[in-house]
Amino acid sequence: MNPLFTDRTSVEQVEEGLFLAPKFDCNGLIPVVTTDVNTGEVLMHAYMNEEALVKTIETGEPHYYSRSRQQLWHKGQSSGLVQKVAQLTIYDDQDCLWMHYQALDFFKKNSSNNHNF
Repeated sequence: MNPLFTDRTSVEQVEEGLFLAPKFDCNGLIPVVTTDVNTGEVLMHAYMNEEALVKTIETGEPHYYSRSRQQLWHKGQSSGLVQKVAQLTIYDDQDCLWMHYQALDFFKKNSSNNHNF
């Protein structure tokens, strides 16, 4: 496990939230809901694996795991619609994430449809 995370040793340790101990599912994934920090609008529901979560924390930019492509992807890398993480919250069981993103100015000004729905 990555040094950013702790082993899940007890319910109390996990639910008290003193340490980051994400619970990845049997496929090594954790769900994440991504919303606009200003409007609260849902951008997407996606998944992260351990590598994606670490890269997101380290870079401040969303990284996800594509189940269809079976690979890591950096949101905005191909489209140019780059986002910055404004806040990343983990549920008290540490089995799902809620990410608030801040779109860059170019993204906000030049895209009338800045979500995937």
